[in-house]
Amino acid sequence: MKAAKRKRLEQSGWRVGSAEDFFELSKEEQALVEIKLALADAVKIQREKHHLSQSALAARMRSSQSRIAKIEGGDPSVSLDLLVRAVLAAGATKEELAKALTTASR
Repeated sequence: MKAAKRKRLEQSGWRVGSAEDFFELSKEEQALVEIKLALADAVKIQREKHHLSQSALAARMRSSQSRIAKIEGGDPSVSLDLLVRAVLAAGATKEELAKALTTASR
């Protein structure tokens, strides 16, 4: 957020903070959210890199296109296991998976 906008909001009585502050997330919970979002991004990146549609990736995983959309959208109902399976099914190597995990901060 731009400093000028933040200042205007604070002068109007608004408190400005992060999602972590609002939801009172612990460091561990914050890290888990960042990892899940990084993996969701990695699924889309790998799917597009390998010229796969959401439907084609879904067929590889024996799932549905709507589930792939939820995976890529960072839906909180998607498990870590499913995220990792989707990244690998999209064509990522173990090294690319590791890179996505090590850059897990949006």
